[in-house]
Amino acid sequence: MFSRFTNIINALQALDKMYSNSEMVRKILRCLPRSWMPKVTAIEEAKNLNILPLEDLLGSLMTHELSMQKKDDDEEKEEKKKKIVALKSSQTEDSEDDDDDDEELAFITRRFKNYLASKKKFGG
Repeated sequence: MFSRFTNIINALQALDKMYSNSEMVRKILRCLPRSWMPKVTAIEEAKNLNILPLEDLLGSLMTHELSMQKKDDDEEKEEKKKKIVALKSSQTEDSEDDDDDDEELAFITRRFKNYLASKKKFGG
């Protein structure tokens, strides 16, 4: 965003349209999305926009963006951990069900073998 802004400002300077530093700072703060409004308000209240250098504003905004990305990454990791725990518990339950199914199948197989054996004994 900053490089596009700088390109526009440079093109306007080539056309003899000059902006002061405070005007450029205010324009950047005005164009930020709504999710940045708390940061914009903090900058407006904490710093004098008339003397705030454009580079300082850029540094402050980049720092805030990095902290937001780190927070988002941490939240994603936490969500993944929660999903893994849920999957592990469901797998455990499935394996218990599989054990029950195996026991039932073994019981039915034994009963069927006994049935066939009794049929052979009696000439079946």
